[in-house]
Amino acid sequence: MVVTAAAASLALSVAGAAQGEERREQRKGSVVQGDGHGKPDKDNRTGRVAPPLSARKSTKATVRWNDLGTPALVTSAEPLAEGLAADPAQAARDYLKAGTDLFGLEAEAVDALETVAVNPIGTGHAVLLRQTFGGLPAGYDGLVSVGVSQGKVVYASSTLSRATDAPPAAAITERQALEIAARDGEIDLGAASTKQVEEVAVPAADGVHRAFQVTLIEQGHEDEPLAYTTYVDAVSGDVLVRENLVDHFDPEPASWSAFPANPPADYSSRDTRETWCAAPGWRCDLVVGDAATGRAWDVDHATNTPTNTSLGNAARTFENRASGSSNSVGTRPNVVTPSRKYDFPWQNQWFTAKCDPAAFDAPGEADLEAAISNLHAMHNRMHDWSYRLGFTEKAWNMQSDNGERGGLGGDPEQGNAQAGARVLSIRNNANQITPRDGVAPITNMYLWQPQAGAFYPPCVDGDYDMSVIGHEYTHAISNRMVAGPNAGLSGAQAGAMGESISDLFAMEYLFENGYRPRGDTPYVTGGYVTGDAERGIRNYDMSKSPLNYSDIAYDLVGQQVHADGEIWSATQFDVRDAFIDRYGKGSSKDQRACAAGQKPIDECPGNRRWIQLHFDAFLLTAAGNLSMVDMRDAMLAADTLRFGGANQDIMWKAFAEHGLGAGASSNGTADPDPTPSFASPDGGNATVTLRPHGEATGAPVRLYVGDYEGRVVPVADTDPATELGATFEIVPGEYSFVAVAPGFGHKRFEFKVKKDRPADLLVEMSRNHASAAAGAVATGDGVNQDKLIDETEATNWASLTAPVAGRSVMVDLAGTEAVKIRRVQVSAMLRPAINDLADPGTQNRFTALRAFEVLACDATSGTDCANPASYSKIYTSRKDAFATSLPRPRGGDLIIDSFDVPKTVATHLMLRTVSSQCTGNPLYLGEQDNDPNSSTDCATASASAAQIRAAEFQAFSH
Repeated sequence: MVVTAAAASLALSVAGAAQGEERREQRKGSVVQGDGHGKPDKDNRTGRVAPPLSARKSTKATVRWNDLGTPALVTSAEPLAEGLAADPAQAARDYLKAGTDLFGLEAEAVDALETVAVNPIGTGHAVLLRQTFGGLPAGYDGLVSVGVSQGKVVYASSTLSRATDAPPAAAITERQALEIAARDGEIDLGAASTKQVEEVAVPAADGVHRAFQVTLIEQGHEDEPLAYTTYVDAVSGDVLVRENLVDHFDPEPASWSAFPANPPADYSSRDTRETWCAAPGWRCDLVVGDAATGRAWDVDHATNTPTNTSLGNAARTFENRASGSSNSVGTRPNVVTPSRKYDFPWQNQWFTAKCDPAAFDAPGEADLEAAISNLHAMHNRMHDWSYRLGFTEKAWNMQSDNGERGGLGGDPEQGNAQAGARVLSIRNNANQITPRDGVAPITNMYLWQPQAGAFYPPCVDGDYDMSVIGHEYTHAISNRMVAGPNAGLSGAQAGAMGESISDLFAMEYLFENGYRPRGDTPYVTGGYVTGDAERGIRNYDMSKSPLNYSDIAYDLVGQQVHADGEIWSATQFDVRDAFIDRYGKGSSKDQRACAAGQKPIDECPGNRRWIQLHFDAFLLTAAGNLSMVDMRDAMLAADTLRFGGANQDIMWKAFAEHGLGAGASSNGTADPDPTPSFASPDGGNATVTLRPHGEATGAPVRLYVGDYEGRVVPVADTDPATELGATFEIVPGEYSFVAVAPGFGHKRFEFKVKKDRPADLLVEMSRNHASAAAGAVATGDGVNQDKLIDETEATNWASLTAPVAGRSVMVDLAGTEAVKIRRVQVSAMLRPAINDLADPGTQNRFTALRAFEVLACDATSGTDCANPASYSKIYTSRKDAFATSLPRPRGGDLIIDSFDVPKTVATHLMLRTVSSQCTGNPLYLGEQDNDPNSSTDCATASASAAQIRAAEFQAFSH
């Protein structure tokens, strides 16, 4: 989807991006997308304005500062100001005038602020004001959002500039700015379908710049979408800021046949579509209509007449099979339907043809008309559902005609059904392109098909999976509502939350309307298109996720928006659960009535109250480059405005359980190692002290909350050389931990924390005889053998030549005496791209170890343990020692595990490979479709078949 913010697509980092596929192939869409495409968001402004001392002393509230020397956020348990005007906009201005030291604006500068929006939140309002500089509106930053309720200010967020001077005159032309932006984004101006230039001001630490705000979307590009908003300095011609806009699921009444969630979960060809009608009638399952006007989805609001096709006010839907470009719009909507009954045949043709492209030209055209109609209906449903939660014209929604209700109009969602279907490399994805208000967004739904060493879904059409369609549409919601009409979510953590919020909103829409998507639970994204009912496109079902804020960058690809987004999903699922526990789930009738806006929010079930706070929080944000801590605070402020702060306690507890407690902090949205906090400011925390026990007594042990260690931030350690310390606070609950120490390897365990009780966390660890820190040495096949025994899953050993079976690493165990070995620990975890000449580039997840053998040698008996032939096999793992599933291996399947081996006395051990995920997992082997142009067998058609990797080998006496 495209938005005025960071690139994102449905796909998890995994699909080809995280791994060793060529970058060019990633951009073509030959694998599931989402690991970073096009050019990333870039802010080239440098420096930082230090707030004056008087500003830092002017308030007792919690203040986080932005680079312009004004508050990025002001929040407090008490009102920030009271006794202000009843008019919310005036109250906001009065608050800013009283805070001259804090915000840096004199009274006349506050009066000059433009009122962008005054959006209601319960009994309060989110007031968004914008600076102008010499008559030029701020195009990037220069915003302040103030949460006002009944004469009280409860929250403020800003990107205001203390400098208010008019910028210097332009020295370049609009045309030159266009050319500069095109070069920066590698866009062909002649092929660009959208070229917009507007003169604006951009504040920076070195003063206010006159700039050209350039929006470019390339038409007909052979690869993935190229779409950017670029701010070009009108004096120097430098690029100040670049934002990637691509995020990678009357007459006769009208009616639509649509799958409410997805086709049958067993992939049979039973037509289970419902009939949705613009007016009540016989055989009508649901009455639908535009949320603002009640008009049918196929009506042109400018003329109030039906179009008799898939062209309406909120969405315009097309076939776009021939184009390999994701930023072009198809030209063929549904055929003209005089009856306005959009009930086209569906025969499940792409699935039954097993991805044979001949289906496109067979009678029925692979159910093309049904796909267009289904996508059109789903976009309208998301429009109407989100409208009732606050995504209205005043909040910059997407419609052709806004009437007199605010916003710019002229920007309906433009949907491409079966996008790029005739281009073999365009598969297994969905995306959304969302420019600023008034510029029409574009979304693409692709076909899904197995691809060797990349992704193994069934042959299905993404136009029928509402968890994917709703995901992509939500990118437009979040990017339009966050940071005003011209910006959106930008940066790593903000992009991660964008992916998460898209999953959450699609899930909530389906849940509230009583629609059950394919999945073992209702909380699986992409269960239909991926074929995986357990986890869908993600690493985890959001209701069963172990992730927390310390896990940022935990996945195989490191810091990546889809994987890191699952941290926010896990957190928000528990926040949602807390609301349901307090306010109930309600009946299906209650849920539908609230989803349709027929009941006030304070009479709705807990989940509806929770989702409302997300929409409210969007309106409170003045900046798009948010960290998860920033969004946490916006949600808490939204609760104060909407519900009088009634839910602070349950929200803080859920946030704290996932590392976003009172002490959590982040050095900006791109911080890969933010500081987690598991303590709630409401109290009840337990004080826990890590105490190594047994052989590890006195050792420098690091402690991690959750399941991961590599690239994760510890919560405590016993190393006197660090500042972290062994004691930490944590809210009550049951937690998983990982303890790691040099010479002692990894130890996984669970611990129950009790309320208000100090506790010693006794961690008994055994010596790891295969530890490099203890003196063990690794030699053998491949490269980076020492990484196999360095006691971190952030590095790994690799063999880069075929065959993978039989590759080995010999480990001369620590010490000179033979030791008893009863247990080994092995990890198949991969790592992201690093500067490693021995094993450069990314690592394809299919190269991870699947099965292995352990061999032993005892040099004290006179045996030559430098000779591999001297080793005897003592253990053969299961064929699926590291079991992975469709559609691809995931990091959580590959982390370190323990294996009992027969008691053996040895001075040396050998890890010998049996298979990789590519060569050993039957799910990825053989030809799995009928496409004559494509091979799917990982072992013969993928470069991954020649490589194998493992992260850790550890050995213990008990």
